[in-house]
Amino acid sequence: MAGVAAQSTPSISVDEHLSRILEALEPLDPVTIPIADALGRTLAVDTFAGVDVPGFDNSAMDGYAVLRSDLATVPEAPVQLTVVGDIPAGSASNPRLSTGEAARIMTGAPLPDDADCVVPVELTDAGTTTVLVSQLPEPSGHIRRAGSDIRQGDLVLPAGRTLRATDLAAATAAGLAELTVRPAPRVGILSTGDELRLPGETLERGQIHDSNSVLLAAAVTDAGGVPVLFGAVPDDNDLLSESFERMADRVDVFVTSGGVSVGAYDVVKAVLQPLGVWFGPVRMQPGKPQGFGRWVDGTPVFTLPGNPVSVFVSFEAFVRPALLAMQGRTSIRRPSIRAIAGSSWSSPAGRAQHMPAVLSETSAGPVVNPASHGGSGSHLVTSLARANALAIIPEDVTSVEEGQPVDVLPFGGAEPGDHA
Repeated sequence: MAGVAAQSTPSISVDEHLSRILEALEPLDPVTIPIADALGRTLAVDTFAGVDVPGFDNSAMDGYAVLRSDLATVPEAPVQLTVVGDIPAGSASNPRLSTGEAARIMTGAPLPDDADCVVPVELTDAGTTTVLVSQLPEPSGHIRRAGSDIRQGDLVLPAGRTLRATDLAAATAAGLAELTVRPAPRVGILSTGDELRLPGETLERGQIHDSNSVLLAAAVTDAGGVPVLFGAVPDDNDLLSESFERMADRVDVFVTSGGVSVGAYDVVKAVLQPLGVWFGPVRMQPGKPQGFGRWVDGTPVFTLPGNPVSVFVSFEAFVRPALLAMQGRTSIRRPSIRAIAGSSWSSPAGRAQHMPAVLSETSAGPVVNPASHGGSGSHLVTSLARANALAIIPEDVTSVEEGQPVDVLPFGGAEPGDHA
């Protein structure tokens, strides 16, 4: 198989590459789904209440619904009232109350039309046929008024909100059964290489396990997408093209790993570059060789390097923000913090280093150390298990000294306090 001839492509910065990607993508078309399926999705339109919440005046306490005028002598002279009914939550009962009468009522039960006050059971003798009221309730009367939470037609949730469990509860209480959201991107994951074998499979000389597919599937899920695993594809142009063709109508975006550099077997580049997919160096370490473009049907394609740390860093820098943008998210970058370097390390000149790191909280503030004694080498996959952050070192910095402030992107993972 003929290799792809090396070309002199000008390098671009991390920000330039991400900007090009985001300019080329649009949020996915909205879909309307049941509320129960909407957790983690991004709301596509403003959502308004279909009913008043609460829908009726109801009791805020277990106690007795009464006429406040009957309590004029309390607390100087306790008042005894006749209990004429019981109103549990969910009841449609609406007992008539006259002077000297009360209805026993539970929290959330509808208030009788004649009542204007609820006396908590703690302020009474808890009687069932008669009740003695010895203390006055609060002036508010422990009544939740209809529409005091939200009125029909009021805004419940704004467009662009990433839906949490509490949001779904609010929408349901407001009378909604469905929400219009941006769907989860379906992400086709494809690793290339004759050397790749399934997890746990016995290895022969020169073979490795396909950790990239596992890594990318988990990262896609964490970013709100749905991974669609292709499996590993050998270094064969025709097989790779067939994989793209077979899966294109099942995914919203492709992510490949491997085959994007200048080697003799870089099949991803050989298949996609003739279609106009851009390949070139990005000034970062690890993850220098990158590619982005579209398959023949217009499906976006991210082509990442093959080494696992490069795959992870590239996903964090480019794919994750793009997937969030496709979901209509307004915040697509991980928040950064400043930490103090707990040790010294070097960084390559002219390339922004994305160092897998361990971020720890100390009495002096956050401290960051490389996750591996081997630095940010692209092959050091097991070091990722110790990392809970990326330390970002600018292009013009070639060394980090112990005690120096460093920009850090926490992403979770290892427990704070773990060290390489």
